[in-house]
Amino acid sequence: HGSMAGGRWRSERHHRGMNMSEVSNQLGPFGGFGFEIPFVQALGFELLEFADGASLIRFTPQAPHLNSFGVVHGGALMTLLDVSMATAARSIDKSMGVVTIEMKPSFMQAAQGDLQGRGRLLHRTRQMAFTESSVVDSQGRLCAHATGTFRYVTRNQPSRGASSAPASD
Repeated sequence: HGSMAGGRWRSERHHRGMNMSEVSNQLGPFGGFGFEIPFVQALGFELLEFADGASLIRFTPQAPHLNSFGVVHGGALMTLLDVSMATAARSIDKSMGVVTIEMKPSFMQAAQGDLQGRGRLLHRTRQMAFTESSVVDSQGRLCAHATGTFRYVTRNQPSRGASSAPASD
């Protein structure tokens, strides 16, 4: 769903010529994620692709997302990696939820400016998904990469604050 041309990720789906409300309408409720995920909304993640075992998420870090060195905090990067892998896993059955079982991140270099996380479903069984994700900056430089294992779960719509909610999406 994308290729690395000239060191930069290029998306096949573009939103050129569309205003933000048109993009939001195209993505559907909850920014295209399908479910309300307050932490993801607080980070401002924008889901650009969500189909066929792949996902692409744009993240424009703000001051609260930076560490004491003035670059994107590792926790924000890990969340981008996690969410892009989870959405890649969910992209083949959007009614299902997933919970993170295992995640192995590697940080290659400091991340600054606009970022993109591209998730990819590598293999799935009936209950498990094996994924990877890469985060690149606006210059196409690889900043972080992760592999992850997720368990598919049936989505309930628990009331807010219910303790039976899964640990992640």
